Amino acid sequence: MDKEKCGIIFVLPALTGTFIFIIIPIFCSFLLSFTNWDLLNDITFVGLDNYKSVLTEPEFLQILINTFVYAISTTIFAVIIPLLIASILNTKIRGSELYKTIYFLPFITPAVVIAIVWSWIFDPNIGAVNVLFKTHLNWLFDTRLAMPVMIFVSVWKLIGYNVVLFLTGFSTINQNVYEAAKIDGAGSSEIFWNITVPLLKPTTYFVTLVTAISSFQVFDLIYVMTSGGPSNSTNVIVYSIYKYAFEYFDIGKSCALAYILFVIIFVLTSMQKFKLLKR
Repeated sequence: MDKEKCGIIFVLPALTGTFIFIIIPIFCSFLLSFTNWDLLNDITFVGLDNYKSVLTEPEFLQILINTFVYAISTTIFAVIIPLLIASILNTKIRGSELYKTIYFLPFITPAVVIAIVWSWIFDPNIGAVNVLFKTHLNWLFDTRLAMPVMIFVSVWKLIGYNVVLFLTGFSTINQNVYEAAKIDGAGSSEIFWNITVPLLKPTTYFVTLVTAISSFQVFDLIYVMTSGGPSNSTNVIVYSIYKYAFEYFDIGKSCALAYILFVIIFVLTSMQKFKLLKR
């Protein structure tokens, strides 16, 4: 048996799984977005009615704004904070390996566990936050506070992974550049802004892109901690997709909303990629 056939045999299981569990569902969900189906009765073709209905829903604008506010805020903080932490850990401070482990633990912890624990911490009656700061705020039941809490928890969870990515980016920078800058009398802040940040642009772009995509697809934290409430203040697109499918049993609208989200992510990603290639 030649090498090509042998390679195909080894790759075939992965390709089969990808085709069955990814390619086919994508194709079927796209077709279902043009139909009316409640999982029980016959499927009927309705054309673009699902897209029109979803886009004209009274709460769609609020859901869209919530999604962008959550994604943009999470991305900004989950890029800036890990960059600063990685720059500190890169100086080889004492116990840096321990700090790396501590920062990375939240990322490998299941999101549902994190959501439950933080729900207890922000509980208005017995929560540690209110006890520690001697306040009586309804963190997860206040329309003004629920979204900031969700952003905080998401950033906290993502910090460790992004720190590791930035540390990998730091390892690719030639240390001779830093030594030359120090010989020329450059200070720590000048080295960071004029050398580190420009040389980390590829890593920063990757971290920003991955964080933004994952933020647009948030579901588990919202589902466990707030269920989109209060008053839809934390309701995002992916959670709405779930509600259309498994609460309203409207599979067509659920699939339509999923492809609206796909278009949003695709456009934003394409814009970022075009901007990077132009540079």
